[in-house]
Amino acid sequence: MNSEQSPRSATEHAGITALGTRKRRSHFSVYAVQRCCTAETRSMKMTTYLLKSTITGALGGLLFGFDTAVIAGATQQLTIVYHLTSFTLGLTVAIGLVGTVVGAMSAGVIGQRIGGREALRIMAILYTVSALGCALSWNWPSLMVFRFIGGLGVGGSSVLGPVYIAELAPAKWRGRLVGMFQINIVIGILLAYLSNYLISLLHLGALRWRWQLGVAAIPSLLFLIMLYGIPRSSRWLVTKNRTDEALDVLKMMGSPDSEAELREIMDSIHMERGMAAEPLFKRNYRLPIFLAVTIGMFNQLSGINAILYYSNFIFAAAGFSQLSGALQTVLIGAMNLVATLLGMSLIDKIGRKTLLLAGSVGMALCLSGVAAVFFTHSHLNALVWLLVAYIFFFAISQGSVIWVYIAEVFPNRVRDKGQSLGSSAHWVTNALISFIFPILAKSSGGTPFAFFAAMMVLQFFVVLFIYPETKGISLEQLQRKLGII
Repeated sequence: MNSEQSPRSATEHAGITALGTRKRRSHFSVYAVQRCCTAETRSMKMTTYLLKSTITGALGGLLFGFDTAVIAGATQQLTIVYHLTSFTLGLTVAIGLVGTVVGAMSAGVIGQRIGGREALRIMAILYTVSALGCALSWNWPSLMVFRFIGGLGVGGSSVLGPVYIAELAPAKWRGRLVGMFQINIVIGILLAYLSNYLISLLHLGALRWRWQLGVAAIPSLLFLIMLYGIPRSSRWLVTKNRTDEALDVLKMMGSPDSEAELREIMDSIHMERGMAAEPLFKRNYRLPIFLAVTIGMFNQLSGINAILYYSNFIFAAAGFSQLSGALQTVLIGAMNLVATLLGMSLIDKIGRKTLLLAGSVGMALCLSGVAAVFFTHSHLNALVWLLVAYIFFFAISQGSVIWVYIAEVFPNRVRDKGQSLGSSAHWVTNALISFIFPILAKSSGGTPFAFFAAMMVLQFFVVLFIYPETKGISLEQLQRKLGII
């Protein structure tokens, strides 16, 4: 990343989103976290409002991860209760992702119109309605409807949560707080697996899946309540010409020079409006478009979310008991968290391309091993360790690199649109893989893993011969390297 990035691009346009409606995930880099650790940052005090906003944002990330992964514990019982085929099981999982795509695509417009805080309140309501609706669903169609509603909440919060945090916090805290959102998504996934395991210990019988899906209503309601104790985004207030209120918010957040930061926000918004007409699909953007779309697709062609969503199902197919499978998913979730933290610490030291290449080799080997286990029906005890190793290689490579890389390869004038394109490729591929996985697994348990392994071999050569290394290169130098300017 560019160490001389302007304050506008580094603070007003930074953050992370799942569908990239803004230039948000460029601050996912640990470089952004390290920038926060300056003498000025150490002299700043965490105000009450900033603390509330941080906790609220963190809870939003937890809900995102929790709601995404909790379905893993319910797939087996849902298959029995609603007599699901491999097709309808895939549809049950994928419908939430369809809602995620719709929610993410529409959330930006809603957030701009009514403000991020108010839009997040809507997402919290959707989370709550989905959790309670899934727990009380009376038939399969009703479950599908409430899964879709939950997906709307996940997609919307994936856009609105990081944006709200990035816009609200003082400049020197933004990278750290936005990075926390991603970490809390991974923690949410771990907590979903742990919740599924603990509920399994209660021996609730046929009601187990209802409790597993319904327990998310508790943090959802807490999230909704907390959203009534934090202020509006200062940046949104400026877009509505409410500059006095924006200045008050900046002061509440502990900004060391709130008036200067307000001027930066105003300049940034003015610059953005001047860039709005720049088209993305131009000849000189063909390489960045290729990079963004392929890294988004390869992220899912690795099989990561198919494994996260169907982890209990995979262990059951290998002959593990329901309780044993639930416990092993907790181990997978824990490795996901540890490796994500490690990947974030390595991304600016080792480099994006190097991590992607190493991850491709590691994932291909692990996935080939998983495929061999299912094809030969032997060495079943190695399955959990192969998947844990796979999660490690994914988290330190694709999991840490994707959003940073997509943000870096596009220039400021089209970064919004570029990130949206790359992230859309990610989520659409996610939905397709999640739908197709149980269908392929039914015919042969090893087939989908062999396919994922082949895709990681393909990723290795695409990254090796086409992807440029962006570590330590300014955004301006990178644009020249990509032939943009």
